[in-house]
Amino acid sequence: MAIGDAVRARAVHDDCWYVDTGMYDVEEYGSVYLVDGDRPALVDTGLGTNVERVLDLLEAAGVAPEALDVIALTHVHLDHAGGAGPLVEACPNATVFVHESGARHLVDPARLWAGTKQAVGDQIDYYTEPTPIPESRIETLTDGDAIDLGDHRLRARHAPGHAPHQVVFDAPELDAVFTADAAGIYTPSTDEVHVTSPPPNFDLDGALDDVAMLADLDRTWLCYAHYGPARTDARLDEYATALETWVEAVETARTDYAADEAVVDHFVETVETPAVWSDHKARAEVAMNVRGVLTYLDRRGEDA
Repeated sequence: MAIGDAVRARAVHDDCWYVDTGMYDVEEYGSVYLVDGDRPALVDTGLGTNVERVLDLLEAAGVAPEALDVIALTHVHLDHAGGAGPLVEACPNATVFVHESGARHLVDPARLWAGTKQAVGDQIDYYTEPTPIPESRIETLTDGDAIDLGDHRLRARHAPGHAPHQVVFDAPELDAVFTADAAGIYTPSTDEVHVTSPPPNFDLDGALDDVAMLADLDRTWLCYAHYGPARTDARLDEYATALETWVEAVETARTDYAADEAVVDHFVETVETPAVWSDHKARAEVAMNVRGVLTYLDRRGEDA
């Protein structure tokens, strides 16, 4: 697939579609899914910069914007929810579903925008400022709540290890789960899973609990927000090990360097990243993930 390609994921189910949104101007990083059932539903929206590609996804599946019923957000980080405002305008009958702790950031995204600028650094150039969504267009979810799509269901399972407002969506009729960031980042071209540990809310124990919850769902397919569907196989076990190894490596490096920025620089220069990502995106990704672990370690130290 290339940026902008919208395809039916037939191996998962005839009703499952997704698009490469070209997030951060790279392939194999951002995907938005469509469950084309009795009540069509988008899962996530990507950045507000790529909304036209999400609308192209609807067109490819033969779903008119006014026929879209559901926009199901895994969480409110802007790489997942940044396009929600424009899509609400373009899809007048769609209701946005989001975890109860994230809804206020959709109604008034000012704090979310400020926090995003702090977390992503110069990657903010790829973003557009989020637009508010009327409360009347939002429904809140908590753990176990299901979105009824008629012939499909999306059941929200709280997954706060990445962010307190994150859920994954279990889709039993697809034998799949939409993983948000709870299962890491997948690159099809290398068939690898990479850690994600951004500030300010990454929590190792919580992230490991989320992986265990995904394993308990026992679905055949993991539909990664970053990026694309993959068979579950042993990926969750591998990701749990990768998380523990990653945090241990950052903690060890912190004892070797006098300043945290030196720790960041060390990993930026040494971590191997997928060739399909640009050098700029890859370096920014690593730096952000190191800072997330450092923030977690500080918080853990304060709680000890």
